[in-house]
Amino acid sequence: MVTRIFDLLENYQTNYPDKRNAFVKKEGTEWIPFSTEQYVNYSNFISYGLLENGIKKNDCVITITNNRPEWNFVDMGLAQIGAIHVPLYPTINTKSYDYIILQCQPVAIFVSDYFLYEKIAPLLKKHVSIKLVYSFEKVKSVSHWTRLLETGEKAKHKLEKELLAIKNSIQANDLATIIYTSGTTGNPKGVMLSHHNFMSNVMASASSLNLDSTHKTLSFLPINHVYERMVNYQYQFKGISICYAESMDTIGENLRELKPHGFATVPRLLEKVYDKIMTKGKSLPFLQKTIFLWAVNLGQRYELNRANGWWYEFQLKIARKLVFSKWQEALGGNIKFMCSGGAPLQVRLERLFWAAEIPVQEGYGLTETSPIIAANKNAYPDVKFGTVGPVLKGVEVKIATDGEILARGPNVMLGYYKNPELTKEVLDDDGWFHTGDIGCWEDKRFLKITDRKKEIFKTSGGIYIAPQEIENKLKESPFIDQSIVIGEHRRFPSVIISPNFVFLKEYCRRKKIPFENAEQIIYNQQIQIRIWKEIQKMNTNLDHPKKIKSFRLVATVWTPETGELSPTLKLKRTVLKNKYQLMIEEIYS
Repeated sequence: MVTRIFDLLENYQTNYPDKRNAFVKKEGTEWIPFSTEQYVNYSNFISYGLLENGIKKNDCVITITNNRPEWNFVDMGLAQIGAIHVPLYPTINTKSYDYIILQCQPVAIFVSDYFLYEKIAPLLKKHVSIKLVYSFEKVKSVSHWTRLLETGEKAKHKLEKELLAIKNSIQANDLATIIYTSGTTGNPKGVMLSHHNFMSNVMASASSLNLDSTHKTLSFLPINHVYERMVNYQYQFKGISICYAESMDTIGENLRELKPHGFATVPRLLEKVYDKIMTKGKSLPFLQKTIFLWAVNLGQRYELNRANGWWYEFQLKIARKLVFSKWQEALGGNIKFMCSGGAPLQVRLERLFWAAEIPVQEGYGLTETSPIIAANKNAYPDVKFGTVGPVLKGVEVKIATDGEILARGPNVMLGYYKNPELTKEVLDDDGWFHTGDIGCWEDKRFLKITDRKKEIFKTSGGIYIAPQEIENKLKESPFIDQSIVIGEHRRFPSVIISPNFVFLKEYCRRKKIPFENAEQIIYNQQIQIRIWKEIQKMNTNLDHPKKIKSFRLVATVWTPETGELSPTLKLKRTVLKNKYQLMIEEIYS
């Protein structure tokens, strides 16, 4: 029975004992596999090594690393001794690390490389709770993680009975991890999740994954994030090989090398894949471009269960052979599923990828719900475009009178770490978690998310604006990379746009518009008129008081590194409004 995180290890050993490629990572030009035997032994040695170094149940241990097999060995090693795993983003700043370390008082930290060690090095003397620091790659003056393995292997016989006793003492509802949410405002919140929170989600969602132990996946979303971490556990439960991408920049190359059968992603990455495909398609010779655009237009009208009729299906068969087969090849040629979460997925992309026989299963959840609340499955009738699917088995959902989605079930967090007041704000006495998202039902069983409760604002004329819906629609334009809708307590809504400069450069080349740099092109009158045309196209679907009346272009590309986006690629609205405060005042002056 898999009820605790480390039960996955025994499940792996029992059901997939001879697997040679449980995990795979790239070193130099070679892909290095790790077998079931290595996984089990390394995890156990980590447990023994930690115990030998005095780390005990309920101690906090931080990991700051990229996606790699070693993360799993440490994760399981910590779970088996009842230590609390605190995985952190490698991209956050030193100030955030300082805050988290002060709050959770870790006794040890694992980092992946020299760069990340340098980020936390100034904090090591400041925080006296930290006794041990290990690195996964060789870093001067830092203990390599293999030294911990050696310590554990030597202590095995001495500590075997003790480890078994500790494992037997750990209950499913015990605290297993604290996941600090990236946060779009203020300090990060520590979400406390139990073993059962995670494992209930894994067990309930495993049936939606149409892969087995003969398949492999590519992992590239941050493994410290609840979404990729839960999927990572799900893969392990089903014995699916996990290949870790070298970086976010090498995803395309790694897909072609490994030819995986699926992966978890976020809408922003799918949008970028689509943009690259469209840019390439539009640069084809006339006849090929005509066929390409015909196939894309056909795909955007795709309906499930052959609802468009035989003539559409006949055309689709041709489009798949001539155009969409090349999309599969670009993703390695074997993709059977993609799951998408973290933000709303554009419906046109959902239809298009399904038409291309690359099914995207959109789901919904939060860190506080471990994370899945609802998810589309991989076949009709358990899929509905534009929704996040049916509610997960064992989870309850209701819509409050103000439209807020409330969830209750075994996946709901224990609370926020050292913050009972904030916990009470979101968890009521009946166990309902208040998600902060606005939603509704479609066909009485499919959940649809419409916006974030806190992001909905009112103009000075009393009109409610749901910015996320407008922003998502604007991103359908190839000219627009990101946008933020503004206008709270103002006369009308406006938008600040970060254009898609890759597309713009190609567009300017075709239209013979000089493109020297981003700063120059955003003030070009032809470009301004063209992007306003895109806004007007979106405006046709809005009621008159909700239409965008003004806009500004900016020369900056918004990224997590530059601070405008969270690590999960969500807009940091407060940061953006502060950054463009003068521009906003100019719009409404």
